Amino acid sequence: MKTIRILTDTDSSIPPEICKELKITQVPISIHFGEDTYETGVDMNETELFQRVDQEDVLPTTSAPSPGKFEEIFKAIFAEGADEVICFCVSSEVSATYAAAKTASQNFPEGKVHVIDSRSLSMGQGFMVIAAAEAALKGASTQEIIEIAKSTAQRTYLYAYLPTLKYLAMSGRVGHIAAGMADILNVKPILTIQNGKLELLEKVRTPKKAQKRIIELGKQISDTKDIERFCFVHVIALEAAKELEKQLQGIFPLPEKIIYAELSAGLSVHAGAGMLGFAFVVSE
Repeated sequence: MKTIRILTDTDSSIPPEICKELKITQVPISIHFGEDTYETGVDMNETELFQRVDQEDVLPTTSAPSPGKFEEIFKAIFAEGADEVICFCVSSEVSATYAAAKTASQNFPEGKVHVIDSRSLSMGQGFMVIAAAEAALKGASTQEIIEIAKSTAQRTYLYAYLPTLKYLAMSGRVGHIAAGMADILNVKPILTIQNGKLELLEKVRTPKKAQKRIIELGKQISDTKDIERFCFVHVIALEAAKELEKQLQGIFPLPEKIIYAELSAGLSVHAGAGMLGFAFVVSE
């Protein structure tokens, strides 16, 4: 039986303990504060990231792993005894990660490295990877693993809200005046994954209404489908995520195993501290 290993990047938001359990390798997204470069999950986490952002009042930039980094990790996985590697990358709409992995894959024999554009991010991508890794450990074929991952992606939903537009304003995506007015008016953007990006779905007033709205959006789906996998996604907001779980009791038929995942520093820099939401996979 072939040994097939699953590779992804840290924009998948998968907690380290799950990666270890399922033998998933994550390639870190890089974060740059001027001349200082850090790797997500290696020497920079979300708490450290926003401590520095708030101290310096500037957002860092991020960059995809280089083709050389991917080639190095592909070689390491093969040296461990793998026959093939399937690499699921954050959406090509938001990062050059897929292009870098694709370039690196050309340095290996045909059929040894398979690079997939997830067309998603955070746990939208993460659930694909988890499903693929579970299938690989059970002995599924390459094509079966890819089809299982794609099926999972089609049944995955993510809803979240931002408590402030401060960080979007710092990135230039929202004007400072508009962001300030939105915060004064207590406007909270509701986000979801669309067209391979984390995009604005709608806007509501107050955090309480924002939480109520994402619950409503999730319930619209869960009323007609069983939930197979569920994850709370947050940016330095673990306690708020646990409170949100209490609110969902009796509203959602939550699975026994629930994941708590940080968005990951490579993504959270674009959303900001305090982001809170959930992602889930429904039955076919």
